[in-house]
Amino acid sequence: MFSASCFQRLRPSNGLWTNLARSRSIKQHALTFSRRQSSSVPFKSTYSWSPIIIGSIASGFIGYSLSAFGKPFLTSEALEETEPKYGTPKDFEQAIKELQVLFDSDDIVSTHPEDLRIHGYSENDYHPSALHTVIVYPRSTEDVVKIVKTAVKYRMPITPFSGGTCLEGSYRGSSVGGICVDMSGMNKIIEIHEADSDLVCQPGVGWMEINETLQKKGIPLFFPLDPGPGATIGGMMSTGCSGTNAVRYGTAKGEWFLNATVVLPSGEVIKTRQRARKSAAGFDTTKLFIGAEGTLGIITEVTIRLAPVLPTTVAVVHFPDVKHATEAAIDVMNRGVGIQCVELCDSQFMRSINLFGASQRKYPEQDSLFLKFQGPTSASIAETAKIVKEIVQKHGGTGFELARSEKAARDLWADRKNALYSGLALLEGSRGWSTDVCVPISKLPQLVYETKKDLQQLGLVSIVIGHVGDGNFHTLLLFRNDKELEIVREAVHRMVERAIKLEGTCTGEHGVGIGKREYLYEELGEGTVELMRSVKRTIDPLGLFNPGKLYPDRIDKKSKH
Repeated sequence: MFSASCFQRLRPSNGLWTNLARSRSIKQHALTFSRRQSSSVPFKSTYSWSPIIIGSIASGFIGYSLSAFGKPFLTSEALEETEPKYGTPKDFEQAIKELQVLFDSDDIVSTHPEDLRIHGYSENDYHPSALHTVIVYPRSTEDVVKIVKTAVKYRMPITPFSGGTCLEGSYRGSSVGGICVDMSGMNKIIEIHEADSDLVCQPGVGWMEINETLQKKGIPLFFPLDPGPGATIGGMMSTGCSGTNAVRYGTAKGEWFLNATVVLPSGEVIKTRQRARKSAAGFDTTKLFIGAEGTLGIITEVTIRLAPVLPTTVAVVHFPDVKHATEAAIDVMNRGVGIQCVELCDSQFMRSINLFGASQRKYPEQDSLFLKFQGPTSASIAETAKIVKEIVQKHGGTGFELARSEKAARDLWADRKNALYSGLALLEGSRGWSTDVCVPISKLPQLVYETKKDLQQLGLVSIVIGHVGDGNFHTLLLFRNDKELEIVREAVHRMVERAIKLEGTCTGEHGVGIGKREYLYEELGEGTVELMRSVKRTIDPLGLFNPGKLYPDRIDKKSKH
């Protein structure tokens, strides 16, 4: 498969005295071991071989100790590796021919220009486009293995594509081209285990389709992670997604993905663990692929955990400013009542709802909270609503409105979920750049205030929407031309830097891709980034899997912008 020289050993950092003590301990162990062996099994010889044996064993152990522990952790400069060596255009042509023979169908292997454009470009973001050389639509894990082995044979970059909703360019092509593996054909629900509250599916099925299927079958369970419409399970897992329900149910990096079947860069197929709800058997290899964005393997099957469907309703309340709204949300969360979602919508967003005209009501154009209450009975929801109303009023909240029917609740929540199209109504002929950051909840008022002030000074029209219950907020920055686009880029950079300085992250739920990777050195530190690189080099020594994503270029550490 791969030669041993392809793989690097990770060398942990230890102090000099610790290393010397460890070396002495190993040496002593070797001497003791040798003495035992020489006394219990005497040699039939007139010569004494014990010194030679002792010396050999001790030298071996000491040499290993020094090589494994005796050097400080290698910095990025010391670990500088050469760029991956990809095949030539002729190699790529031969790979395509081989794929066409392997699958013998135009429906599976495509080089159609429109196919290449769709998979190498996105209308959801403004990162540079890069086309793949060929698109392949597998139908099974075995198909993916064939594709991977072909990619390895011809040294061809390989990038998985799922729902195509990513905002950070995670599925762009490589600069040299490559194979795009479109998982949309692997969209089946394989098994539903109602008694175990889990479900086995392929990566191309969407979370909305899963929940619709469960509802149609009369199964009172649902998958609670709720990113944008169109997102699929494979992409959700690969980018570490979440959504409005994260306040109550957490994110993809919780326990919602129980296991995954993955095709590794070697072509080997692994299943990360069994279907049991919990396991203490080794470290959690499932999480290794959550947020890896297809750089370590291609996910072909997933077991997801489901939650019981509970009754909900929705309320909206308005505040004099973001600070009061955020403080009210924190107070509500700390009270322990039945909250499923807490969404901050700034005054500009409320204005955009009125302008867009899809809503049945006219809202006060003030900073507001949309809240979704949850409980097992209508009485429990009513009690939660009563407590929340009292809390928000203490923080200056006014106009508290609670939906009195399922339809009213759906209409209220639809106004919140229609953020993109409503936001674009603020500036005629505009396009929008959507991005997100996340900070500790207590730091959110400062972040939102400073960001809104900065955007006003830059002259940008924008809306702010926050999953305020977990410190995550999004902005939609509007622009009409390339000059304004550059101002938007600068604003996004400044917002990310601001979030990281407040102990936050450059991406709360959109993944890293090519859009946010330059910030990882600053956010995670060099040691953590190099650990990620070491894992990547070990699993994908040829550097073929989704190159140019997630892992920052080393120059980015010095010129983060």
